[in-house]
Order: sequence, then structure tokens, then C-alpha cells
Amino acid sequence: MSDSIAENVLNLDEDYHLVNPKNTIEVLKKYDIHFQKKYGQNFLIDSHVMNKIIKVADITKDDCVIEIGPGIGTMTQFLCESAGQVIAIEIDKALIPVLSDTLSRYDNVHVINGDVLKQDIKAISEEYNKGKPVKVVANLPYYITTPIIMGLFENEVPVESITVMVQKEVAERMQASPGTKAYGALSLAVQYYSKPYLAANVPENCFMPRPNVASAVINLKCYDTPPVTVKDVKLMFELVRAAFQQRRKTLINGIKNYSGIDISKECVIEALEKMGLDSNIRGETLTLEQFADLSNMLS
Repeated sequence: MSDSIAENVLNLDEDYHLVNPKNTIEVLKKYDIHFQKKYGQNFLIDSHVMNKIIKVADITKDDCVIEIGPGIGTMTQFLCESAGQVIAIEIDKALIPVLSDTLSRYDNVHVINGDVLKQDIKAISEEYNKGKPVKVVANLPYYITTPIIMGLFENEVPVESITVMVQKEVAERMQASPGTKAYGALSLAVQYYSKPYLAANVPENCFMPRPNVASAVINLKCYDTPPVTVKDVKLMFELVRAAFQQRRKTLINGIKNYSGIDISKECVIEALEKMGLDSNIRGETLTLEQFADLSNMLS
């Protein structure tokens, strides 16, 4: 993990780039923009962080990037200057004319007005990148971070990597190890589909307005093939949910009290014994490999 922020790699036009707070304020006044709390709007205004995102996402002119939540286009400007093509999906209809203005000098960007959770990202990838893997970049509203990321994973969208600004606590959960306080169902889901790397912690003063929580940039390098072999992925994640629904209980009691699994206590005990694990073990101590093995035995 690195806490440092990279030095600038893009030459900034101080009179144009929105990462300059003065320009951001001018745009907000020009369009009478009020921050929408329901959309989690906190605009990033730090060029070092922007360049860190570009660097860790490894954006090149060969890439098609899907940006989720461009806002007024601050990050989008950086992406347009680094990527071959940018598809920006913005839910707030009021920001569409703003984006037309702030991105007017770029001919490699297409803005879509819509809710990313209702968009067919797979179809968008097919239309704009001929179905080849895209790179996703986002400064996500913290309350919908998990649904967006899991939607990209579970819907089999061709994604090479996901680089996002998220709540620091969520980033730590994504890369957490077994037995730690942060380890949970999100850790296992993310680590089944990708290799997480917490690239930078980002202080509150890098945003306008300042958020009430600490933030972090995390890069998820998506696997072509998951690191474990699972016969029934749905069953494995039901076991994971059962384990963490009541994390202080033993794994056996967690499964017993979970309505989504119809497997006898005796079967679970037998499977754990075959794995060389104690019947009183808690689910929070199992690795991804052990959950896969348990799932394969029970299926």
C-alpha cells in the first residue's frame, strides 16, 4: 500500500482545467449548480490525486475508459487527455449541459445521461469498444459503491480494471485479510473477481465540498480466471453471507441460522473435518480458498 501521491504527469492549462478551484467555482456560479447530497457530489480538486488515478489505472491512448459519475467533468478532462476514448455516465440531468461546456475541446468523449445501475455496461462496451475490455474509473458516491462494483463483476462486463475513489473504510474492507476486523463478505467477493491494491489515502481538503469521511483510491485488477475453482459460485457466496451475517457465531451456527442454505449441520461438520478444520471455527477466519473448498464439498 502506498500513501504517497504521484507528481504531476499532465501539463495543466490553469485557465481551463477544473482541477483549479477557481475554475470550478466559476462553473458552479455560471450554471447555478448546487451540490446534490442524494448523488453524493464531492468534486475532486487536486491535480496530484488526479494524476495518481491516471497512473495507477495505467490509462493510455489504447484504452477505452468508462467513467462513472463525471460530475462537472474534472476527472473527465484528465481522462480525455490520457485515454483513446472516454464514455462518461452521469445520473444528474442538470450536469449534462455543464459537461458539454467543460469537455467542449475534446472529441474523444461521449456523455450518457443515466443511472449506471440501470445501464447495460456490457452493451456500451460492445458499442464503443467492440466488446474488448474497458477500464472503469470513478469517484463513486459512497452509498452505492458496493452495488456498482459488484454489478460490474457479476454481470460479466468485460473490464480490465476498476480504479475508484471510495470511502477509506470500504477500500480497507476490499483488501482485508482473514481474521481482521475489516474482513467480510465484500473482501471475499472483491478478491474472488480481482486483485485489490490500495493506491493512496486522500485527505478531505482535496474535495469541494469536503466530505465527512476519509477517502482512498483503490485499483481492482480484474482476473481473467478467478484464483480459486468453484463448482457452484452462488453456493459459495451464500456460505460467505451466512458466515458474516452473525460473524461472532461459529460457521456451523451461521449456516444453520441462514435461510438461504438447506444443508444439515452434520454435513457441514463432516466437510470441515475433511478440511482439517475445527467444528467451532468462525467464518471470519476462513480464506477464499477454504470457502471454495467448503462449497465444493457441500455442493
